[in-house]
Parts: sequence; C-alpha cells; structure tokens
Amino acid sequence: MPSPALIYALAGIWITVIGLRSVLVEEDFFRKIIASNILGSGVFLVLVAMARRNPDLNVPPDPVPHGMILTGIVVAVSATALMLALLGHLNDLEKNKHQSQEDDT
Repeated sequence: MPSPALIYALAGIWITVIGLRSVLVEEDFFRKIIASNILGSGVFLVLVAMARRNPDLNVPPDPVPHGMILTGIVVAVSATALMLALLGHLNDLEKNKHQSQEDDT
C-alpha cells in the first residue's frame, strides 16, 4: 500500500497539471484566475507531501515547508484579490468604451 505522502504528492501533481492546463487553454480571464488558484493549491499539496522526512520513524515533519505554505496562501489570497480587482476595472473600461461608441452613433 502506498504511503500517504506518496498519495498526497501524486494528487498534488495531478491538481497542478489540471491547473496549468487550464491557465494555458482557457480564454476567459476569470477562469484563468481560478485556474491559477488551483495550480497553487496543487503546489501547496506537493510541498506538504515533501515535508514528511521519513514515514517509518516517529520523526515530526519538517516545519519549513509548512511555513512556506502558510506564506504562500497569504500571497495567493492577496494576488487573487488584486487580479479580481484589475479584472473588474477592465470590465468597467470595456463597458464605458462600448457605451461611448453607442452614444457616438
């Protein structure tokens, strides 16, 4: 039976590949933002799997990757908020552009 760390690592790789594929293929910016969050979640899961030093011994996991994951979550939330704000501003600019073109005709 595979170890839990291996299962976490394989699941993280799978989620990362799905997120990367969606970032590259999707055309809608909102979907790209969601896909980048999925990609980051997969990377976080791989880091959790790598934190386990030796599953056979009763050694606690390495705390450095866990600290990196917590920092990464904070950065990911901030970057997502910034991307969504910029997307909202871009949509407002496009609406104003279309309205001014309709007013001119």
